[in-house]
Amino acid sequence: MTALGALSLVAAALFMTLEARGNWSFVLPFRATKLAGLVLVAVAVAVATVVFQTITRNRILTPGIMGFGALYVLIQTVLVFGLGSARVAGIDPRALFAAEVALMLVFAGLLFRALFGGSTRSLHLLLLVGIVCGTLFASIAGLLQRLIDPGEFLILQDRLFASFNGIDDTLLGTAAIVVAAVCAVLWRWLPVLDVLALGREHAIALGVAQDRMVALALGLVTILVAVSTALVGPIAFLGLLVANLAYMLLPTARHAVLLPGAALIAVICLVGGQTLLERVLSYDTVLAVVIEFAGGLVFLLLVIKGATR
Repeated sequence: MTALGALSLVAAALFMTLEARGNWSFVLPFRATKLAGLVLVAVAVAVATVVFQTITRNRILTPGIMGFGALYVLIQTVLVFGLGSARVAGIDPRALFAAEVALMLVFAGLLFRALFGGSTRSLHLLLLVGIVCGTLFASIAGLLQRLIDPGEFLILQDRLFASFNGIDDTLLGTAAIVVAAVCAVLWRWLPVLDVLALGREHAIALGVAQDRMVALALGLVTILVAVSTALVGPIAFLGLLVANLAYMLLPTARHAVLLPGAALIAVICLVGGQTLLERVLSYDTVLAVVIEFAGGLVFLLLVIKGATR
């Protein structure tokens, strides 16, 4: 943990100072805003993924399986298809951010209520329905994208991929408050998360209201994913990558170590990766593409490793 903390500080320092030329009173606040956005997304994605894998007891699943990324793509596609890119660009970013987060939370709420509100409470059924909904959203978005004007489609493509360069600083305050509040609640639940990791039978035997806590934890994960997705766009494999690196580097089941460890690894990946791309490679590639490629490789390795056991 000490080494991870030191590396994250080094990455942040390099991001703020490397090749900083001109007026420092402009450069430092500009980079600080961007750094805050990177750290915020890193913490939200890492914490959400570790908690999600704890309650599902599966280390190859991420919250993206619930269809939030596909829903984000559908929202952007419907907006550009119905209003046009010019009108969408004129919408207040704060109003658009709030609307996107609200729609994702409504979708998750309806899903949880339908599958967790009755006597039958199956987490696996919830995940299956989430996959089906994600496929449905992606299919509708694909249909609309085929009907859209080619020029509008090119503009839409820029909105569909995760971008760490265009984080709106007016949204950071609200997003930071929400993420901090959710993390504070999860920090109080650390002993409960440790028990939930033991499995349903053990959790119930130790006095944990398993169904209720799983539903509440899923709600908090949904908030984190919705905020990070609305802020920068969908990132499918970042959580998978940093969570499994945390399991490897921090061989413990205690969430008091895993959650901050995964968050620090995510900060190192995002801030260090963005520094490398901006200062060394001069934007020759996109950070989201590199992360998705590395995360995809980790996913395949985990699947192959599981199949050979």
